Amino acid sequence: MPHPAVPLRSFADRARQVVLFEILGLILITPLFSWASGHPLDSAAGLLAVLSLVAAIWNGAYSTSVDWLQARLFGQRADQRGFLARGLHALMFETGLLVLTLPIIVAWTKMSWWPALMADLGLACAYTIYAFVFNLAYDRRFPIAPHGRHETP
Repeated sequence: MPHPAVPLRSFADRARQVVLFEILGLILITPLFSWASGHPLDSAAGLLAVLSLVAAIWNGAYSTSVDWLQARLFGQRADQRGFLARGLHALMFETGLLVLTLPIIVAWTKMSWWPALMADLGLACAYTIYAFVFNLAYDRRFPIAPHGRHETP
């Protein structure tokens, strides 16, 4: 039987979360990708900006769906998610994103599928760690109010 209604993040709060995640991710990861892939910084920045847009759309849809399921099945808000659930959330997010982004990396970089997969897996590993840390920090900084109104500490 589903648990009683559990408040979810508002659309505005989710949008802020996604935008902050993607901007900070671009700042942190683009130079590393450029260095590791040997692609110029401007090309890497363009590719990662496109991947960021795909990731932002996927993030909003995926995270909202998982939050809704968690609330309905377990009666918990997203900011109450434990470490194991956070790790699973991040890994499943990155797996879905990998399926969406691999063809883009192949087309943009002209890499064959295997090197593009290795590059995408490198990005997935970096972003999985980043997603875990970012979302934990975001939930601590912007907890969900018990009655559905957003709280800022």
